[in-house]
Amino acid sequence: MFNMAMTAYLPKQLTGALLLAGVLSGCTMAPTYVRPEAPVAGSYPAAADGQAQLEAVALGWRQFFPDQRLQALIASALENNRDLRTAALNIEQARAQYDITASDALPHLNGNFSRTRGRTAADQLVPGQAAVGTAYSVGLNMTSFELDFFGRVRSLKDAALASYLATEEARQSAQISLISQVAQAYLAEQSFAEQQRLAQQTLDSRLDDYQRDKLRFDVGASSELDLRNSETLVQAARVSLTTLARQRGQATNALELLVGKPLGELPAPQSLSDEQIVTDIPAGLPSDLLTRRPDIREAEQQLRSANANIGAARAAFFPTISLTAGIGNSSTSLGSLFSAGSRTWSFVPQLTLPIFEGGRNRANLSLSEIRKNLAIANYEKTIQSAFREVADALVARGTLEDQLAAQDAFVKAQEQRVKLTDLRYKNGIASSTDRLNAERDLFSAQQALIQTRQLRLNNAIDLYRSLGGGLNENTLAAK
Repeated sequence: MFNMAMTAYLPKQLTGALLLAGVLSGCTMAPTYVRPEAPVAGSYPAAADGQAQLEAVALGWRQFFPDQRLQALIASALENNRDLRTAALNIEQARAQYDITASDALPHLNGNFSRTRGRTAADQLVPGQAAVGTAYSVGLNMTSFELDFFGRVRSLKDAALASYLATEEARQSAQISLISQVAQAYLAEQSFAEQQRLAQQTLDSRLDDYQRDKLRFDVGASSELDLRNSETLVQAARVSLTTLARQRGQATNALELLVGKPLGELPAPQSLSDEQIVTDIPAGLPSDLLTRRPDIREAEQQLRSANANIGAARAAFFPTISLTAGIGNSSTSLGSLFSAGSRTWSFVPQLTLPIFEGGRNRANLSLSEIRKNLAIANYEKTIQSAFREVADALVARGTLEDQLAAQDAFVKAQEQRVKLTDLRYKNGIASSTDRLNAERDLFSAQQALIQTRQLRLNNAIDLYRSLGGGLNENTLAAK
């Protein structure tokens, strides 16, 4: 059995080199990281105040979406969505890559046992006769351990760590995006469902009107033009009904794709007018986005990784010092392998100095610096995109409430217009064309009201997402 006590016989040179490597392992030639200034204004162009008690990052998605049907869909998507699963696997991949890179900062020790049998030529022996011999060896070897004097390994480790952290931020960003996509797909499906029911009700009502108009035509109380106008309303309602049925089916398919499985049994849906999605969360300041938005944090980690790679590229211009060492026992017989006088050791330091590499190191350094500049540009663009998303949502929030109120009043006015026009038509004062236009305008106004409700709720979701909301399930989990 291998005697571990032989580690006490490590040469002093090897011990000193390892200690020196440990002291210098904290050195790096990477530039000092400085976060770039945010290329956006210090405040949003629209009012950013809200009445909600919690900010978006602290407001759990179950509180933001009180609809139990929607909560069940989001929970299922977080468990089954393939894009989110891919993001989680990317984290595991980056973590494994970081572990591989970090291992290069430590010596790699290998135990070995070998038996060698060979023949020596006769002209190489004193008696002049060939000989066959056997040799045994056992030992502990350290192979090509790099003394990181100039921080090359440390820089590569820092770059791998930043890349790993960037993938974690990417997963959080994917979760926020998924929650908002599920919610908006659900609202789209509900919007088409409500418009489909409206179209069905409108078709039923127009069919009744058509039957009355046909009776009037049959007895000569109205013209064929009046009958054809009534028929036009019926066919228009049928076209809308079939169109909305197709759109609803496609919206359901899109929702199932996001959820990651068939919808199955769910709580009863709510109408868009009954949805209690929080619409008045405060936006804060643009500077808050730097810490709230995971996509911005991801871009910054990518910038840190590019910055660290510059250190590794700079270190390539300097000598590389590596150690190969071993301790063990060697003997011509297995029985005497651990006897006195069989101990062996080796210590092989190696220095590699780059003299001529055809400009490779300089090109690598230039490439690393360009990649850092690209990372800076990507980081700044990410901030600008986030600023615009919040600003757009705030601008829309300031007008959608008024638009919804105006649209609701418009529908009520159109309903009164239809009643009056229908009464005038029955009394022979208004024409069938007047009635056709009034009913067509009412149907369009009712559809627009449903769409405006959906737009208002989508705006609240956009603001919640753009402010970094959606990582916490509820307030207690956030605390």
